[in-house]
Amino acid sequence: RDCALSVALVLAVSSHAMADGLLAGQWATVQSAEIDGVVGPVQRGTRCLTPEAVADHDKTFSPISRTTNSTCERVEHESTPQRLKWRLQCTGQIDVDVTGAFTFDTPDHYSAIITARSFTQGRLMQSVRTSIEGQRVGKCPKGLRKPPRRPIS
Repeated sequence: RDCALSVALVLAVSSHAMADGLLAGQWATVQSAEIDGVVGPVQRGTRCLTPEAVADHDKTFSPISRTTNSTCERVEHESTPQRLKWRLQCTGQIDVDVTGAFTFDTPDHYSAIITARSFTQGRLMQSVRTSIEGQRVGKCPKGLRKPPRRPIS
């Protein structure tokens, strides 16, 4: 089963230093996923958050939907300098409900929980819960200007 059956949700990552927000720089991330109750392997990565990205954590950490035979709508959204919460619902051949809750607890650290549930004809097909920890580890390597866009589920 693949959670991104007909919906590809992409997380854009960028950066800009702001008063009570994250600092621009190189970030190490640790992602732990649980799929239908089964814990998957921990995934580690790094990404460069530019000053522009950290200036707008709402844009940086909110999903972008790319759908085939589906329509998506953001049905919930809350954003403060310390927290970001959103919910995206997609309907079509496969219905998908995705929520994200991010806490920006220090300028050098954030944590998040993203849940994605997919349904066919009202029956749950798959449930994924991903925990993310982000820690700033220094300056971005020279020559790295744009961060990669990453799937969130």
